[in-house]
This record gives sequence, structure tokens and C-alpha cells, in this order.
Amino acid sequence: MKIGELASATATNVETVRYYEKIGLLAPPARTSSNYRAYGADHLARLSFIRRARDLGFTLDAVRELLTLSDDTGQSCEAVDGIASIHLTEIDRKIGDLKALRSELSRVLGSCSHGTVADCKIIETLAPRGEAV
Repeated sequence: MKIGELASATATNVETVRYYEKIGLLAPPARTSSNYRAYGADHLARLSFIRRARDLGFTLDAVRELLTLSDDTGQSCEAVDGIASIHLTEIDRKIGDLKALRSELSRVLGSCSHGTVADCKIIETLAPRGEAV
């Protein structure tokens, strides 16, 4: 299949496919006689794996590690568990940060008196301390 077909089959941008090839996550495909990239089932499976991992928020470095581990199916999955556990901890930290942000924004919105912008608590909160906008 051509790059556009691979991209479409995996809901991936063509430029992203090329980038994954460039950084070594996806093996370069064979070329046709007219110099088109010719992708096969292995490329589709690997790119689908990458997309799913990225959709779950794994970094490219983590995806690279997971791909390396997935290439050696006989080994223990302890390393995979470790990568996933580290990622879960990072997600939990981000959720905590988002909850704090939500709480602060909710507090600021709650202090709104719906007056003029000159008296707006949201604008006041966003402005550098002690400075007017």
C-alpha cells in the first residue's frame, strides 16, 4: 500500500508517517519501480501499535522502548509493566495538576461580580502581581 493508504488506515498524518520513519520507529519501506513507498502488513501493524500507544499518551521514547520489547516476545513483561507504571504515575500527577487548575479557575469565576472589565477578578488574577493590564 502507498503512504496515503497507510496513513488513512491508521488515522495518521502522512507527514507523521514520514517522521516516524525518519526517527526509526517505522522501518523504511521498499520502493516501487516508480519510487513510491510500498508498505506492507508489518508496517500497518507497527504503525497501529505506535498510534495506540501515542493515543494513550506514551512519549515517543516510551513507544520506542515498548516496540523494542514487543519485538522480543519471549522475555518477561516486567519491563513493559515498568514503563506503563511510570506513565500511569505521570498521568496521576497531571490529573492532580488539572484538578488544582480547575479549582483555582472555579474560585476565580465564583468571585466574578459581572461588572466591568476594570473590576474583573479574572483579568486581575491573570495580570502580573501588582500591575494593571
